[in-house]
Amino acid sequence: MPQKPQPKEAKAAFERALRGSREKVYHLRLYVTGATPQSRRATSEIKAMCKEYLEGRYDLKVIDLYQQPHLAAEDQIVAVPTLIKDLPLPTRRLVGDLSMTERVLKGLDISKAPGV
Repeated sequence: MPQKPQPKEAKAAFERALRGSREKVYHLRLYVTGATPQSRRATSEIKAMCKEYLEGRYDLKVIDLYQQPHLAAEDQIVAVPTLIKDLPLPTRRLVGDLSMTERVLKGLDISKAPGV
């Protein structure tokens, strides 16, 4: 039978759990079409934002609809680029120009301070 953690150990475990809850992992999917200038720009903008504001706390999948067209119907993609944030909830969709950092960060519920 496992022993009850001692008060010091319990406090440390609680603090680790609390830190983990603050460090949300963002699950993002970026839908683009081929290697067009607009697709390349959207991809580089989102990667740069993730690196600056979500370092180590994001999972980004870039999906080329030319290579995987069936995903457009499954995820109801009607325009590209489209960025979908699945986690943390609520799910959000951003469509169109993703170069406006303020708009993207607000849409994804990301604090402006890097690493927060």
